[in-house]
Formats: sequence, structure tokens, C-alpha cells
Amino acid sequence: MDTSTAPQSRRIAVVTGAGTGIGRATARAFAAGGAQVLAVGRRAEPLHETAAGHPRITPLTADITAEGGPERIVRTAREAHGRLDVLVNNAGIVRGGALGALTPEMIDPQIATNLIAPILLAQAALPLLEAAGGVIVNVSTSVGQRAWPGSSVYAATKTALELLTRSWAVELAPRGIRVVAVAPGAIETPIGEHQGLTPERRAAVREWQLAHTPLGRIGRPEEVARAITQLASPEASFTTGVVLPVDGGAVVA
Repeated sequence: MDTSTAPQSRRIAVVTGAGTGIGRATARAFAAGGAQVLAVGRRAEPLHETAAGHPRITPLTADITAEGGPERIVRTAREAHGRLDVLVNNAGIVRGGALGALTPEMIDPQIATNLIAPILLAQAALPLLEAAGGVIVNVSTSVGQRAWPGSSVYAATKTALELLTRSWAVELAPRGIRVVAVAPGAIETPIGEHQGLTPERRAAVREWQLAHTPLGRIGRPEEVARAITQLASPEASFTTGVVLPVDGGAVVA
């Protein structure tokens, strides 16, 4: 049954990487609009912080890269709500390193989390998304549309996710499923801390980002979440295959 025009209050959303940053803001934005949200992440404590004060958010501690992880997430959504309207592939990790210094320990987790897991999760969710006339939203990065020395593997995984977005949009249109993406630029998230950067290195990165962002400031997670919820909304029902930069103009500078 096509329910793509169902009101937001009846919708069910899964958001990965929902413990912090863009994922947390997105889970809360969907919940504020009346949707029921399954907030997925590896660590329980940040997920419970995401859900605190938001009764429509249900935390689910799960590793999307684990064997059977994608199927478990979809099964949880089906058992709890009987449907799935929106899948947000937001989880991602960065392991910086220049060519010549890269190791499998740096490469493999990025490919597993940023690329393989979204593929397998989207595949597992297909039956529910088709039944709901649902939407897949992939979270990329606008920096990946340019050279990114020192983070080429991360940028490559996100660029691949954009190609998947366009390809899936065509593949899944006959099944009533839309596929879109957002490409954030410099956003105030703890990604630098998660990456293990020193405070001095994080400050240097911020300085570079500001110099390459025409609007002259760092974005907020809520601004990306707003773009995600808008693209996933029934009002955007004729939009598919797009990658929307949310980057203060960085990609066109």
C-alpha cells in the first residue's frame, strides 16, 4: 500500500549514528514532527541522551557492521511498529591518513561502516519501505566532492554513497521508494574528537573549514536535520536521486 503521503505523525523512521551530532538532531527532528523514531548506535549512553525527554524516540544499541546487524534493526522496527517509512543512513567514521601510511585497520572500518552497512541495511529494509512507499536518506559529505588529502578513504566512501543514491533512485522508483542524500559541510559535531584529533589539530581543521565556507561560519546539526526531514517528507514526494549540499556554499566556492 502506498502511504507516501501519510502525515508525519503516522511515520516510522530509523536513524543510524543517532547518539551524537547530525544523527541525534535528526532523530529529535523526526520525533518533534510526530514520527516514531528508532535511534540506532553502538553506544547505549549517548542513545539514551538522544532519547531523553523525547518519548517518540526508542534507543537501539546495535552495530550496523556486525553480522546480522542490519536484519536485527529492521526486525526491531517491524516488531515494534509493523512498518518503516524512512531509513536515514547517517552512521559514519573517519580514520585519517595519507597514501603510504594507510593500513587495513584504518581502511576496513570506514568501508564497513560508511559504505557496506548502508547497502545491507537498505537491502534488509526494502520490503517494509516498499509497503510504505518509503524513503532512504543517505548522509554524505560535501567535502567529498573535492580533493580531501589525508582523508581520501572517508571521502571515497561518501562519494560512493552518492552514486548509490542516484542508482537506487532509478532502481527503486518502480517500487515506489524514493532515495535522496544530504551532503553536509563543516558542522559542529564531535567527529574530530571521535577521530582522535588533538585540540590543536581540531582548531586547525576549523580554521581551514571557515576559510573555505562562503557563509563564514560552522553549521549546526539541526540545520542538516532540517534538510533531511524536508527531503523525507511527503511534500517532497516528486524528489528522488538528489544530493543536497548543506555546507554554507563550500562546494561551489
